[in-house]
Amino acid sequence: MSLHRRIYADLEGLILSGDLSPGDRIPFEHELTERYSCSRMTVSKAISELAGRGLVTRRRRAGTFVAQPKAHAAVLAIPDLRAEVIERGQVYGYVLLERIAREPDGEDEIELASGGLLLDLTCLHSADGAPLALEERLIALGAAPQAIDVNFHTVPPGSWLLDSAPWTEAENRISAIAADAGAARLLELKPGAACLCVERRTWRDGQGVTRVWQTFPGDRYDLVARFSSARSPVLAKEPRR
Repeated sequence: MSLHRRIYADLEGLILSGDLSPGDRIPFEHELTERYSCSRMTVSKAISELAGRGLVTRRRRAGTFVAQPKAHAAVLAIPDLRAEVIERGQVYGYVLLERIAREPDGEDEIELASGGLLLDLTCLHSADGAPLALEERLIALGAAPQAIDVNFHTVPPGSWLLDSAPWTEAENRISAIAADAGAARLLELKPGAACLCVERRTWRDGQGVTRVWQTFPGDRYDLVARFSSARSPVLAKEPRR
């Protein structure tokens, strides 16, 4: 392995393991040249490759920082529902309804689990006392083994994953559905009421991390498409007040 690839691999490992979190500054180039006894050009090459992959962002005069993970192409931004509700000045509520560690069942779950167990979670999010989203989530314990020890009665799984289980790829599917009897009861809707279902999967270097289904009452959430200057649509969910 060439020296610049070794530097790249070391920094990549710190990012993907979560030792360096989004927003953390990586060592300055001069610090890395001293640590690896190499030229600044070698360090710069390694950092440029990390930036090209989207793992870090360079800020002039400030340094290089771990980037916020981005899904490929035009996909829904991954939200932290707790942070969104609090940011709007509302009272956030959360209840863990079920938690089971189990074997995968079926091809899709076996692929996600990658030979390990799945943590199966069901929870309900609310804003100002009104149900906002019913969440059904699977976490691959092979990819995020520390999840088994997390108290998800107090910490929403989505918030914990964003902070503690970095991902490199994401896929979203959005569909309009009718609430079944169970979802309708929890979301305080009539059976058959219109809902928005967001199904999301994330991976870290090809290994599945989580799969989640979030069901929102149709009259409480909007889906907004924003376009960059390159005309690539980025979809964002905006809660209705």
